[in-house]
Amino acid sequence: MNDIIVFALTSSVELADEICSTLGIDRGQIAVKHFADGEIIIEPLESVRGKHVFLIQSTSRPVSENYMEVLIALDACKRASCDQITVVMPYYGYARQDRKARARQPITAKLMADLLQTAGATRVITLDLHAPQIQGFFNIPTDDLTAVSMLGQYFRTKQFENDIVVVSPDHGGATRARRLSDTLPNSTIAIIDKRRTKPNVAEALNLIGDVDGKTAIIVDDIIDTGGTIMGGVKMLYEKGAKEVYCACSHG
Repeated sequence: MNDIIVFALTSSVELADEICSTLGIDRGQIAVKHFADGEIIIEPLESVRGKHVFLIQSTSRPVSENYMEVLIALDACKRASCDQITVVMPYYGYARQDRKARARQPITAKLMADLLQTAGATRVITLDLHAPQIQGFFNIPTDDLTAVSMLGQYFRTKQFENDIVVVSPDHGGATRARRLSDTLPNSTIAIIDKRRTKPNVAEALNLIGDVDGKTAIIVDDIIDTGGTIMGGVKMLYEKGAKEVYCACSHG
């Protein structure tokens, strides 16, 4: 363990402490400071020369500021002659901007991948990407872990009396729903057909599948405003669901 060092940036100190406790090592000391005008300066407070550095930072709100911390920390470690840098980013911000849904839209998920690589990342570990294809935006190894098995473990302890149906809130999440269904005995899946009229606004249109008399579990990767989920919950009760549970990786 002498050749690795784990640094926590602003958003993920508790997670880094848990990781270090599991590994039986001390968390690396790094200074994250802000100038009066908002500029960020980051400086490792111990040598990283020849070491494998792990930067722990989830890019949850404020997304852009947390990304800048990662990029500046990458540059600092690279210039301090570390051997490798693995970015552990449980929530990969801007992942929803993974394609041009309309003319003149950016593909910001690709831009973020380019920035991380240019800044010096040699590997990225993330959790439940909005679309697994985002791994293809990188030219470095990328690990897309999943929380589905943990969610399945939780719901198995509930020992539901009714039949279970795992519901995807949109077509894109059908694979995730299938994976969760595979961890729950005798469960089926259903899909909510929705239309997104503008960012953070979605309209549930129809339901593909049967929830009548069943316990429904809506599983999603991201819940931002909760509008999509609430619309889905309302629809499931209207279609006869006895109970509705919600689960997500990134709340």
